[in-house]
Amino acid sequence: MDLPVMPPVSPMLARSVASIPPGMSYEAKWDGFRAVVFRDGDEVEIGSRTGKPLTRYFPEVVAAVRAQLPQRCVVDGEIVVAHDGRLHFEELLERIHPAESRVRTLAERTPASLVAFDLLALGDRALTGEGQSTRRRELAGALAGAAPPVHLAPATTDVAVAREWFEHFEGAGLDGVVAKPLDLPYRPGERVMYKVKHTRTADCVVAGFRWHRSGPVVGSLLLGLYDGDGRLQHVGVAASFPMARRRELVAELEPLRTGTEGHPWAEWADEAAHARSRMPGGPSRWSGGKDLSWVPLRPERVCEVGYDHMEGDRFRHTAQFRRWRPDRTPLSCTYEQLAEPVGYDLAGVLGGGRP
Repeated sequence: MDLPVMPPVSPMLARSVASIPPGMSYEAKWDGFRAVVFRDGDEVEIGSRTGKPLTRYFPEVVAAVRAQLPQRCVVDGEIVVAHDGRLHFEELLERIHPAESRVRTLAERTPASLVAFDLLALGDRALTGEGQSTRRRELAGALAGAAPPVHLAPATTDVAVAREWFEHFEGAGLDGVVAKPLDLPYRPGERVMYKVKHTRTADCVVAGFRWHRSGPVVGSLLLGLYDGDGRLQHVGVAASFPMARRRELVAELEPLRTGTEGHPWAEWADEAAHARSRMPGGPSRWSGGKDLSWVPLRPERVCEVGYDHMEGDRFRHTAQFRRWRPDRTPLSCTYEQLAEPVGYDLAGVLGGGRP
């Protein structure tokens, strides 16, 4: 492979802001795997956000790149799994599997797509020094003949349209809007774009915690919600605390510490039990051998957390602790309180891919 921009490339990133800034180029924020795609003839490499290759996990994307992208190019985008009118992140996670036979099976059963939103190189030209508007124009021309599973990400410079996207696209599984300054060159690894994400609150049961890697302070709170059958399901964690607050939480939670006997998640170490109910410490290829043990707490305290959206029956990202809710009973913390976005067919998003 011999391209003007060579792997690995750390993709350009965005920082969170409270509202959509004016005077920029706007795109939907995709919920998938960030991917920088390098093509030099038949040679294709797909790099992840961390620089590790994704190539072997998405053979159908590699084939689509060879069939539809320019002979020599570097494209920044997102790999997604989409069907039934929305994105499915959990099915995307399943693709990271050590067995090639399993990867091939899933590539046929739940094929992935590539949504392209930036162009770093074309032919012998590096475009990283060009402004965002120039790169977008070049990308649109390079993908003029593209067809599914390769998509050009919709973009607009109309902030009113961006606000409409923010309100409606969530129903298709997207989680916000990204704003890019029009003259912004491509700056790998830097948070120079802006993202606006949905945020909501939920009252959750605190049923355990994990120790912080740095020592005997609380690392994360384990959150639960009761389902329709009265079972406490593990829905995620709240983990963003200053170190002083982590120390305070040890003392606050000490009266609630208990053993696993009689705890709703007592079977957490039994792999088969995770097929029946959501519990912390589930087997995962993403755990990387990390210690998944946790400290059980009597499920008696309720906290309010902020979250952006759900993936199935759990929080998609780490929740943000807001406050304790002594006025709420644990049994009142059910899935019914969660806001459901109005459905929006993903085809309506991707159908607007031309500038």
